Amino acid sequence: MQHQTYIQWTKNHHQKEERGPIYSHFQQNVIEEVLKFQQSHIAYTKTPLHSLQQLAKKLHVETIHVKDESRRFGLNAFKVLGGIYAIAKYIADTLAIPFANLTFDDLKSEEVKKKLGKLTFITATDGNHGRGVAWAARELGHQSIVFMPKGSAQQRLEAIRSEGADAHILELNYDDCVRECATLAEENGYIVIQDTAWEGYEHIPLWIMQGYATIGLEITEELPTPPTHIFLQAGVGSFAGAITAFFHQLYPENPPKIIIVEADKADCYYQSFLTKDASVQFVTGDMATIMAGLACGEPNKDAYRILSDSAFATFSCDDAIAALGMRIYGNPCNGDPAIISGESGAVTLGLLYYLQKLQPEIGKELGLDGQSRVLLISTEGDTDLEQYEKVTWLGHFSLK
Repeated sequence: MQHQTYIQWTKNHHQKEERGPIYSHFQQNVIEEVLKFQQSHIAYTKTPLHSLQQLAKKLHVETIHVKDESRRFGLNAFKVLGGIYAIAKYIADTLAIPFANLTFDDLKSEEVKKKLGKLTFITATDGNHGRGVAWAARELGHQSIVFMPKGSAQQRLEAIRSEGADAHILELNYDDCVRECATLAEENGYIVIQDTAWEGYEHIPLWIMQGYATIGLEITEELPTPPTHIFLQAGVGSFAGAITAFFHQLYPENPPKIIIVEADKADCYYQSFLTKDASVQFVTGDMATIMAGLACGEPNKDAYRILSDSAFATFSCDDAIAALGMRIYGNPCNGDPAIISGESGAVTLGLLYYLQKLQPEIGKELGLDGQSRVLLISTEGDTDLEQYEKVTWLGHFSLK
């Protein structure tokens, strides 16, 4: 373990060679069926995969590819991929409709509406997930309730309300908002759409993860050679777990090294990986970080099972690392494309740059060298425009 001014990190000493049954849910043929459904919506487009070749030279790696999720369904973030699939799968299972070859329009039919009536979906969110759930619910003719933790940006709240949700910021942290949703759902017959899994609530979080995994499938359709390293953001870990399981299923003999990246105020994976027995650790309190999408202190148990088995290392990062990534994306090397990436989207690039330029000895421990092919996923755009301008224009949260 190393301690630095802006980062703390540890290798994962709990890695296992064998893969448990959870990985079978992320086989290529399974995720192809999920993607086929997502593609049935008229607004679907494949998000761009950019090559940052000039930055790769500067950072002494072979390639850097970035998947830009700010273009997803016009919602400025990737999260809708989980919500749209989970809601559709719930409806299909409730009505015993075979999912193979099912389309979005099938679920909007009058026949389905008559059988179901109007459902209410409820979720807790730091912003992007809630907007995706609200959008999917509205598109299918249903209602949604969305709770956000204290300190959430007003812009993110209004974006969720614009999708038709009954949305509110509560005086609770993210994990307590999840518990509030579960309580209200039980009392009122709402359906919880959450990527946090707990005992008795496992199917929907798994479906959300499968929805996220289609990002990996899209990437492999364009990436010329498999990545050697994938840097993945983790809040509850559902996104990171999904991408990890997909790539480990796809390349079982030579899987990429998975580097987990967290906000230091919500670093439950880092804290868990420090334990001798890989016991799950929770982070509590306000979790005040600009990386709102990562401000979650309790891991998804299925995601944790995947990441504790397969991740190579985990990093706990100061807000300055995320801000660094935002500025690099927006002000690229000559010849590389500019990318608008929000706080949670940019932290992985900020970390990569920080390691290669300021802590190269750590990069070497991760196996980063001139033959490394690095994959990053910018999970959101400027979902909090005021914060984005403070960071990129005014230089807030700069390295000292």
